[in-house]
Amino acid sequence: MTTVTALTTLALLALAGCGTESGRGSGSAVRTDLPLTDVRWNIESFSVDGKKIAVPAGASLEIDSKGKASAETGCNGVGAMVTVDGDTITVGERLPSTQMGCPGVPGDFEKALGGAFDGKIKAKVEDKKLTLTTAGGDSIALSAEKPAPLVGTGWAVDSLVSDGTARSLPKDKKGETPKATLTFTKDGTVSGNLGCNGFSASAKITDSTITFGAVKATKRMCPEPGMSVERELMKVLDGQVTYELHHRALTLKTAGGEGFSAVAGSPAK
Repeated sequence: MTTVTALTTLALLALAGCGTESGRGSGSAVRTDLPLTDVRWNIESFSVDGKKIAVPAGASLEIDSKGKASAETGCNGVGAMVTVDGDTITVGERLPSTQMGCPGVPGDFEKALGGAFDGKIKAKVEDKKLTLTTAGGDSIALSAEKPAPLVGTGWAVDSLVSDGTARSLPKDKKGETPKATLTFTKDGTVSGNLGCNGFSASAKITDSTITFGAVKATKRMCPEPGMSVERELMKVLDGQVTYELHHRALTLKTAGGEGFSAVAGSPAK
């Protein structure tokens, strides 16, 4: 079993275990008084043999109402179905996951999880805090994170979408990516940075679409890949696009399949 899969499974189990009726199949429905479903759980700490393991930024897990869990380890995305008996969680069917090789903290984190989590796990939820404990005494602590609203959140662009395929932002010679951001306001406007120039435009929002007005931007010339990213984003910020908002992730797409994804964060200053 891959380390990534182990993490997701555990997390799921724990979530499902807290306030779920015991299930015999793979992935019983979640029944709980706590808001476990559609909640992003941030992984705060992980201890193995009494020693703390460094946790990558962005490591998290989510579980839906049917017992399907998904997790991000700072590198790979993984998933599994879970069943629960009281406060004991047992891993069920593993779901397909990414298989990226990750050096440094993400790789060490996944390796440690793979060695520590297996079999049955105890789960405990108190005050929106989730704790998972293995038979050997290793533990993982998580906390609930509120969803980010579309309006008022500073969105940081992290990938470009073309023909349904997402790709990371290109890096410059120093290994840095352009700082592209956008923030929607209550007065029907959007502003931010295109990776080079600051911009603003009107933005009419419905339940599934955003219609952008003419973009006003500064006229700076920037080294690559800033200008290339800016051109890609300008193709999207033109007229009506569809959008999907999932917890703290935002994706915008044009009718032609061009688009970009962004994560909740602070807008560039």
